[in-house]
Amino acid sequence: MEKELDIEILKSSGERAKFSLDKLRKSLKHSGADHNLVEQIVGQVKDELYDGISTNEIYNRAYALLKKNKSVFASKYKLKKAIYELGPTGFPFERFVAAILEYSGYHTSVDQIMNGICVTHEIDVVAEKNGTITIIECKFHSEEGRNCNVKIPLYIHSRYNDVKAHWATKKNENRELDKGWVVTNTRFTSDAATYGKCAGLYLLSWDLPLNDGLKDRIDRLGLYPITVSTLLSNREKQFLLSRDVVLCRQLWKDKFFLDHLGISNTRKEKILNEIKQLCNH
Repeated sequence: MEKELDIEILKSSGERAKFSLDKLRKSLKHSGADHNLVEQIVGQVKDELYDGISTNEIYNRAYALLKKNKSVFASKYKLKKAIYELGPTGFPFERFVAAILEYSGYHTSVDQIMNGICVTHEIDVVAEKNGTITIIECKFHSEEGRNCNVKIPLYIHSRYNDVKAHWATKKNENRELDKGWVVTNTRFTSDAATYGKCAGLYLLSWDLPLNDGLKDRIDRLGLYPITVSTLLSNREKQFLLSRDVVLCRQLWKDKFFLDHLGISNTRKEKILNEIKQLCNH
């Protein structure tokens, strides 16, 4: 059995934690890299570790080594960071959540006004499937290390109850209002998760529910945000986001946007090849 290293790392939240070779290995495997490449990178990163190294430094080193080998591996590896890059506002993240639900068979609309018994509410995403309406609030953090505390599901639950009370007064409404959702690109604190479960809210975060969190859904459906691209510049990504092109799949479908950006044919070919591999085409 491999001996774990006695090295402490500095997390983005400011906490210190024991470094885990296994976690690094798992995240590299997740990118699609084969066993030999994973072991090669683990070996190189391991040699450069020192006590108090930040998770960001470890990430940057592993990312650079993956990118040198194959850009699509680096793209998948940077998924979590790519979702932060959807910011600084939460609007592209709402579009991203709506797009994931669309590919899961929902019909969605964003920024909808819904009546409550007490006041009206602006709902981030309203999703409909099989005659059931789901209302979804998105909590986007553009900085790493910030988690959703219990105040978020408490606040959203009260809004949901207000909308639900009004929904029950609609005489001709035959669609059912499902439980409310809270979606975040970070994590929920343990109190927030406990409250959500008790209150009957559906909580979706980076790794919650287990094996069905955001990262699992994105990988399973091949629904990567365009910000994962290692070939598009930040300016180009912002241009595409401003045109509501949030997913690599959307760019694959609407390739003409690359012509609007004045991208050369050689570079366009490379970008489309990367996008194609990410979309599992």
